[in-house]
Amino acid sequence: MRFLFLEPFFGGSHRDFAEGLVAHTRHEIDLLTLPARFWKWRMRGAALHFFEKIESIERYDGLITCDLMSVSDLKALLGPACPPILVYFHENQLTYPLAPGESIDFQFGFTDITTALVADRILFNSHTHFEAFFSRLPGFINMMPEFRPKWIIEEIRKKADVLYPGCQLPGVREEGSMAGINGTPPLVIWNHRWEFDKGPKDFFLALDMILEKGLDFRLALLGENFQAVPKEFIWARQRYGDRIEQYGHVESKEAYFDWLKKGEIVISTAQQENFGISTVEAVYFGCFPILPHRLSYPEIIPEKFHGDVLYKDNMGLSEKVIAFVSDRCKYQKTAEELSAHMERFSWEKLIERYDDELETLSYIPKGCNCPNRHGDVNAN
Repeated sequence: MRFLFLEPFFGGSHRDFAEGLVAHTRHEIDLLTLPARFWKWRMRGAALHFFEKIESIERYDGLITCDLMSVSDLKALLGPACPPILVYFHENQLTYPLAPGESIDFQFGFTDITTALVADRILFNSHTHFEAFFSRLPGFINMMPEFRPKWIIEEIRKKADVLYPGCQLPGVREEGSMAGINGTPPLVIWNHRWEFDKGPKDFFLALDMILEKGLDFRLALLGENFQAVPKEFIWARQRYGDRIEQYGHVESKEAYFDWLKKGEIVISTAQQENFGISTVEAVYFGCFPILPHRLSYPEIIPEKFHGDVLYKDNMGLSEKVIAFVSDRCKYQKTAEELSAHMERFSWEKLIERYDDELETLSYIPKGCNCPNRHGDVNAN
């Protein structure tokens, strides 16, 4: 079967997901993309761009896209020829934290709502994200002064499900790297986006605590940066100097994986994380994770490791990081066990479910899947 994937924000986890699905599916998928910048304008205008770029919508059995586009606009533009649409929610604007100094723009939340209403199938990238969205949805609707459309909650929920994003997990970790070859300090990995919602300030404060204890580390600052470099990273470059062995995004996937293989510990201080592909990748290659006891992390880390891996506050973060740096050899067995657990998120393990979802999607008749005034969904 043939599908068209429209990705309005082709970077980070969005890019990983799109490329992974295209590479592993048994179906044929054409991919149209826009660069990963100006996300607000993507939500406002990407549908107009893609409408003009699609040459022949009739040849596709279905469309795939993400939450950073107004699918209701796209469906209206394509008209009766529009094939059924699957929307993958990497994030949502009802629960996404605001940047410092930013005020809420309710329209982005309503774009998510109308996107979900007209989609034929909705998939969230974790149970945590699914529950957060539907927990927030009633309160968001209740902010309307009158004529609140509470019926939309059930309309959206009945076509929504959870399916983890596949992760590209090739190769194996080199054995023994955590033993501290030649007595070198442990290599700390940051492979998250360089943005406020990943909590870089708390991350660097934890590293400062290592130095205050008379211990040492090496540092690889990986991850993408879509706008100006946050001041925390500029200060870190000055403060840690030669301890930083990599500063900035690594374009080559192979080179990126090489850094993860060298790494010994990956730390997250995220305020927002609906799944955590970067964490799964680092743990798969053998990095010991230290993660907050919130967001999606308790879901992706098996429960029996929660006490070793998850922290509740900044004090707990510092204690776990210092304990690891003080005697990292004793964490090697746990790191190896966690690495094996990450294989369940590989594309090889998940692709059959995605292919089945696409095949089921293709059987839905073309036409408008919009709720009518009675709250029912039209069949065609």
